[in-house]
Amino acid sequence: MSNQIFNRALKIVGFLALFAGLAAPVSNAATDKTEIVKKQRATKATATKKVIVARKSARFTAGAKGRTVLRAAVPAKPSFGQIAGLHGAQDPLELKSSVALVIDQDTREVLFSKNDHAVLPIASLTKLMTGVIISGAKLPMDEMITVTQDDVDTEKGSSSRLRVGTTLTRGELLHLALMSSENRAAHALGRTYPGGMPTFVNLMNAKAKMLGMNDTSYVEPTGLSSRNQSSAQDLATLVNAAHADPMLRELSTSTGYQVAVGKRTLHYNNTNRLVKNPDWEIGLQKTGYISEAGQCLVMQTKIAGRKLIMVFLDSAGKLSRLGDAERVRRWVEAIPLTDNKIDISASASQIGG
Repeated sequence: MSNQIFNRALKIVGFLALFAGLAAPVSNAATDKTEIVKKQRATKATATKKVIVARKSARFTAGAKGRTVLRAAVPAKPSFGQIAGLHGAQDPLELKSSVALVIDQDTREVLFSKNDHAVLPIASLTKLMTGVIISGAKLPMDEMITVTQDDVDTEKGSSSRLRVGTTLTRGELLHLALMSSENRAAHALGRTYPGGMPTFVNLMNAKAKMLGMNDTSYVEPTGLSSRNQSSAQDLATLVNAAHADPMLRELSTSTGYQVAVGKRTLHYNNTNRLVKNPDWEIGLQKTGYISEAGQCLVMQTKIAGRKLIMVFLDSAGKLSRLGDAERVRRWVEAIPLTDNKIDISASASQIGG
């Protein structure tokens, strides 16, 4: 009887051991599954953080059929002035432009100077010389010129509202080039000049030499190339020469202009908002920008009874070049004419042309 009880107890113990053995993998599997879920959640959280970081350093644009396309943000290319260290030069007016020059147009007295001999890319300030050549040639302003594929920007890939095939008069193209800095308009003016683009560029450089602009060189008529270079001193000379031309004065300071293109009417505004400001009396102006040149501005203006020429190159921001002009204007208005002269010597090396 006792043996039967012992055997029965032994079977029960064996059954319990077998059951425990079978249950263990299930428990371990549950534990493993829990660990996998935790790892998946952690990986997903890490991925989410990476996406958030990526969104901060990238921009999203609309692609074909409404799809969102992720484009990595490209760091801004430093200007030639930044590379040369010109922004390190300090001045009493705390201008944001690394190069500045203010002179009396009548007496040629230098009122303010900062890195004014540095030779830098001049962007669309180039178009002032383009205007000087076109106007001086006395070509018919009503001659029709058609924008072609040759006028499309392959240098910077910039856009234009003048589609290939657009036909406007030479006068309209010159107006858009000077007032709104229309690149295709400026290129078409040079391309259709008698003798073609090589002749036109040669005339630009010859005119610069004739004016004594020895630090200046041009390779094309728009300013898209960083090889179009000059100094503030040379640009002041160009502004003075261009200001003598009534047509260039009128077109560059026009506040707005409309051109009919087929069934469309294109409305253009001046790239320099100061021409609409009643506090300013501007006789000639031109703005410019490419990354290598920074934000640029030249003007002929009248302040406190004096005719002044202002040049600002390689400014840090689009509005800061206008802010620099405002600082100079307030300074000229506040200080007696015999005292308002500041000469800031360049504290960085000059860039060659």
